[in-house]
Amino acid sequence: MRSLPVKLCPGSDLRLSLEELISKEQTSGFVLGVVGNLSKAAFQCPGRPEPTVLTGNLEIITLNGTLAPEGVHLHLSLSDADCNVWGGHLEPGTTVLKGADVLVGLFEKEPLLVNSTISTTTPELSEPRIEIAVLPSCPWCNRALRLLRSVDASFNLLTIDNDQSFELLSKRSKMTTFPQVFIDGDFIGGYEQLAELHRTGKLTDFR
Repeated sequence: MRSLPVKLCPGSDLRLSLEELISKEQTSGFVLGVVGNLSKAAFQCPGRPEPTVLTGNLEIITLNGTLAPEGVHLHLSLSDADCNVWGGHLEPGTTVLKGADVLVGLFEKEPLLVNSTISTTTPELSEPRIEIAVLPSCPWCNRALRLLRSVDASFNLLTIDNDQSFELLSKRSKMTTFPQVFIDGDFIGGYEQLAELHRTGKLTDFR
């Protein structure tokens, strides 16, 4: 996977700019991070027949989702001037105000499956019960790995760095966010669920 910084100038359409980028690159990817503001935001709220449209000085809080030549699936959250938070499915018509910097992660065009194992167990012991799938440069993934290592937990590590492995794992977990944690083959969730195991002292059972 490679990281690609994208700088959007005032007046750019946030969604259409990312669609144009991914169409040009002809590969799949996802949004790693974003900083910027908007003069207009168009987003689809659940259960509403038409997109919600806001105007003003709108600060982007998050932008998450997947990018592919066949289409993009992005969720936007933002704050208005009164610090009210809004969010929903990003729609065309979302316009950059002063600028926006988006960091995009792109999968290599030739899939290279990576499945590496990190374990503190000795060779005589059984395979680790914890399996964790991470994305390169994902801050929550790094935090989850530090949590596991802080208690000397034994785990198998899956690094997802191409479209094929991303799709295979998403079918397995029914989730597209990371990290993804499995125990005894069952999907339990992400960082929050792992942190809850640590808070209750149960994570030490997996040393």
